[in-house]
Amino acid sequence: MKQLQFERHHREDWEALEKRLDALDRRVADDEVGDLPELYRRTARHLALAKDRHYSPALVARLHRLVLRGHQHLYRTRRRWGGRVLQFFLVELPRTVRAERRLFALGAFLLFFPGLVMGLASYADGRLIYTLAGSEQVRQMESMYDPANDKVGRGAERQAASDFQMFGVYVSNNAGIGFRTFAGGLLFGVGTVGTLVFNGLFLGGVAGHLTGLGYAGTFWPFVAGHGAFELTAIVLSGTAGLQLARALYAPGRYGRLGALRAVAPASATIMAGAAVLFLLAAFVEAFWSSSTLVPDEVKYAVAGALWALVAAYFLLAGRARRGS
Repeated sequence: MKQLQFERHHREDWEALEKRLDALDRRVADDEVGDLPELYRRTARHLALAKDRHYSPALVARLHRLVLRGHQHLYRTRRRWGGRVLQFFLVELPRTVRAERRLFALGAFLLFFPGLVMGLASYADGRLIYTLAGSEQVRQMESMYDPANDKVGRGAERQAASDFQMFGVYVSNNAGIGFRTFAGGLLFGVGTVGTLVFNGLFLGGVAGHLTGLGYAGTFWPFVAGHGAFELTAIVLSGTAGLQLARALYAPGRYGRLGALRAVAPASATIMAGAAVLFLLAAFVEAFWSSSTLVPDEVKYAVAGALWALVAAYFLLAGRARRGS
């Protein structure tokens, strides 16, 4: 193809790219790149062809400028996107949680205190678990952590399920718990408080019941690994739900709807952190907790390290340096 034909054939792409770049240059933010990636790729191919066919230096220079400008915009957009993600997880999320430390502490109390009480009571009296779960559900839980079970943590109906399938099951279950805990805040906090207390009672009751049966050697190594992520995520969901309840109870000069709008960014930030922790919990539960190749001592050591990591993250991440 001769240069003149080449220019006529691809001129529309080059003009479209130049128009897009000019529009991006005039804007403060360049988040909406639109069709820039595809136009950039096509023009980069055209530049390679122009060089290979020894077209005029003027054409090569024009295409080179367009490709260079396109690369700069794409690189800057990607860098900003990555920077925003790092900023969110390293600064915004832990700072937002610390700003709501009282609600976080309340959510933790509503989950862990009933769980501790019910756990001790169920350990002393195995019949108490039936006040929270039916006989069939209790039987299934007992079979899941029976030392004779080939795949600890899985009921008979899921013995053939792969780790990837169980990962999907755990993600679904965790998402349901998080959403109910958070959305319950719209019921003036009654739903959030009730969900936290019930989950605490249920988890504590199961732990006490199974420990009393002599299944501690299978139950505790299984739940230890993902507990740091899952329990913290439940408390975070409760924190976000309690934020909604507080806005409804004490809207101030905004009115209830305005107060909900005002608290929405912080609640969304906390729920995003909870979602990530729920995802991590599902991954650990599916691929680590269920493994029979890892000694129990290693699982306990990893569990301790994960709890320390989670605590250090929310206590220390995003703090300003002294003198800065």
